Amino acid sequence: MQSLESIRSRIRKSYLMDEREIVHDLVLQSEVTPESRKRFSDRAATLVNSIREAGQPGFMEVFLNEYGLSTNEGIALMCLAEALLRVPDTETIDNLVSDKIAPSSWGRHLGQSSSSLVNASTWALMLTGKVLENDDASSTMASVLHTAMKRLGEPVIRAAVRRIMKEMGNQFILGETIEQASIRAKTLRQKGYTCSWDMLGEAAVTVKDAAKYFEAYRAAIEFLATRADSDRVRDNPGISVKLSALHPRYEVSQKSRAARELTDRVLALALQAKQARIGLNIDAEEADRLDLSLDIIESVLRDRRLAAWDGFGVVIQAYGKGASHVIDWIWSLAVDLDRRLMVRLVKGAYWDTEIKRAQVSGLRDFPVFTQKSATDVSWICCAKKLLGMTDRIYPQFATHNAHTVSAVLESASDYSRFEFQRLYGMGEVLHRLVHEKHGTRCRIYAPVGAHRDLLAYLVRRLLENGANSSFVNQIVDQKIPVDDIVADPFEKSGNESLKDSTSIRNPKNLYSPERRNSRGWDISNEDDLTEIDQTRMPFKSRQWNVSPRTACESKGGNPHPVFNPANPRDRVGSVVYATREDTVQAIGSAQTWVHESADNRARILNRAADLYEESFGELFAALTRETGKNLIDAIAELREAVDFLRYYAARIGPLEKRTARGLVACISPWNFPLAIFTGQVAAALAAGNGVLAKPAEPASIISAIAVRLLHQAGVPEPVLQLLPGQGSVIGAALSEDPRIEGICFTGSTATAQTINRAMAEQGSPSAALIAETGGINAMVVDSTALPEQAVKDIMASSFQSAGQRCSALRVLYLQQDCASEFMKMLLGAMDEITVGDPWLFSTDVGPVIHADARDAINRHIDTARREGRLIKQLEAPGHGNFVGPSVIRVNGIEDIEAEVFGPCAACRHFRGA
Repeated sequence: MQSLESIRSRIRKSYLMDEREIVHDLVLQSEVTPESRKRFSDRAATLVNSIREAGQPGFMEVFLNEYGLSTNEGIALMCLAEALLRVPDTETIDNLVSDKIAPSSWGRHLGQSSSSLVNASTWALMLTGKVLENDDASSTMASVLHTAMKRLGEPVIRAAVRRIMKEMGNQFILGETIEQASIRAKTLRQKGYTCSWDMLGEAAVTVKDAAKYFEAYRAAIEFLATRADSDRVRDNPGISVKLSALHPRYEVSQKSRAARELTDRVLALALQAKQARIGLNIDAEEADRLDLSLDIIESVLRDRRLAAWDGFGVVIQAYGKGASHVIDWIWSLAVDLDRRLMVRLVKGAYWDTEIKRAQVSGLRDFPVFTQKSATDVSWICCAKKLLGMTDRIYPQFATHNAHTVSAVLESASDYSRFEFQRLYGMGEVLHRLVHEKHGTRCRIYAPVGAHRDLLAYLVRRLLENGANSSFVNQIVDQKIPVDDIVADPFEKSGNESLKDSTSIRNPKNLYSPERRNSRGWDISNEDDLTEIDQTRMPFKSRQWNVSPRTACESKGGNPHPVFNPANPRDRVGSVVYATREDTVQAIGSAQTWVHESADNRARILNRAADLYEESFGELFAALTRETGKNLIDAIAELREAVDFLRYYAARIGPLEKRTARGLVACISPWNFPLAIFTGQVAAALAAGNGVLAKPAEPASIISAIAVRLLHQAGVPEPVLQLLPGQGSVIGAALSEDPRIEGICFTGSTATAQTINRAMAEQGSPSAALIAETGGINAMVVDSTALPEQAVKDIMASSFQSAGQRCSALRVLYLQQDCASEFMKMLLGAMDEITVGDPWLFSTDVGPVIHADARDAINRHIDTARREGRLIKQLEAPGHGNFVGPSVIRVNGIEDIEAEVFGPCAACRHFRGA
């Protein structure tokens, strides 16, 4: 037997492996023969015909057949289902209903469904749309009548649509409390079904949220103990637990704290479940949390008090590329501990999220299969593996698909050693037929919770099962042949694996054929984190020797301060400041490279992009040491810079017909010292101009490294010259010189106006100024917003990068009707922020750029404190240039006379529409 650590290594390795290689290995290891595959499909065809002949499809199947994701009406209903029931004020409800119902064509769905509930809902929605549609009346009287009807009808419409949403919800939850749900579940028990209860709710954002969810799980287990009437766990009800509900920082960056605290909480629930003789399953969540989840699971299971209890379960998602290895790990752990464990095998619930995250993050591949057939193959191969491990594992096969059910039935030798599972409200006929014919166990995954908590869950289920290729969607549609529904996924996967998917681009090819995506780092993977640490750590305390050729090399100038290890916010290196005379001399020696071929210029910029990525350790370290960026911000900064280089290299062809301006000055800020600096320089170089680059003073080392790499890539030194130094000296000299034909500037509006005046008075008459300046960004949150998601976005926008971004949220407009509970969540989430050393992966907010900035931001906050407008401020380290994130109250955006460039958000409540 392989060691647990070696299997964990295989899990990590498979995380982003090539999909075709994994599918090939799965098929080989499973030994699923062509003959058995034919039996799977033949049995599935019989099942599908039986389901269709039964004539009583479940609500989900009927609903998706009528209102799938491909229809505007289906999308409108999902938007309503997601938001309507949590909206407290009538005005917002009316606006939401009008916005989603009026534009759609409900009449074409009328009478088309086999469900009376769906048809009744369609009729109500059609009438609602007629009442709410835009007034096109030609006469004044008709217009008045329409308006009056609309106003009189709004209360009725409001009640009707809310009722429709609740009726939809009743199809997917058994009750708003565990006691109510248990009463409704009696009928299911009488039919031979058991339940696994899921306490509805989003992920915890605050410690209070986590405590609330923990108490809900604890109370549910206490109640279920009174309903556990068998000595065998598998015959009793169970409960499913989400780790994200039990901790507000269940993420890899907080691994040490999250693992410790979650282990304690899960262990407490597991011990209670053992005493109650029920099962407890740890639900699967996003792929980047898998490694942390396995740490917690192992820590819990190693507690000796859980010995002789076979009710601990783990959910495994078959769309994950490492699913088969996770099963191996669970079995090996069970052997090591001499335990019996449960494994619930599901297809997977976060596919769209995983695909988009991988693309945006620039990962080398996806953590999940991109082809549905590959997921089906993985599920069947994993199921076959589990059926061979029943000495230690009790398999729980969660599926609504006749083909995968048939694969299990054909592969199993003893139907008593596993169970099927289905979601409440889905797959009812399929599992009833199988249960009646074969006597197989079936457990129903049953959500419990308030209707307002149901909404996000309901939409996830609709998204998960609403694709046109979904079995749940296809089973009711008589136009789809049975053979298509039960097609062999092994054959489909084999055909699809011969070619790359044309609809889902690999992350590195996201922008192809124009350019390659910038490299990303998987910060949930221990191997990537180790690589980053090993590469950047040599630069943590070492003096840089960047030595780019600058115009001031021969004349000396003011030395740039040397890095002080005692204060990680001090500047680093030994770049020499330029003087005004150096700047004038540099302009005189500068050259364009317009005569260089477009292909060669593009090649050089692409080579520079490659050098940036190869130098990631030095650049990450410089970004942290010089400007206080944490790892996440440093990765984003480098990737944006690389994207600029490759983007402008790709645009050189279209630019070739345009004449270069000549010499261009690029004046960049310190808040994006690599990305904006590189973007300005790359754009000017792509057009064939000569560039004089003036970086912000606090970011001179970073810009010097960038220029060194650009020179190394092949940009001639006279074409690109670095002029570090004081803005009042270098910037003024560049702005006033008539030989400068263009200036790219990013910074404050006041500085841009100064540059503009200088150019107008003394510069070239044809010179162009491209200026990107600051502003006050606002976010409007009304009661339709999902609070958990809005809070996360507000936190990221307000406090990430210590609030030192032009795009940072400065003013939050929050609807009064939902403000009380929303603010409790927001302020509670702030308590989970870690302010401190940017070198640490666990740090969320590092220092601001320098002491002057720190003092100015604190003066602004102190003023709000004296005036009684400070809502909350976090403590900050007493040393260095740290500012505790804060929220202050304002009357409106007009109260903010200037942008406060730091982790300080203003808040204003407003009344509903």
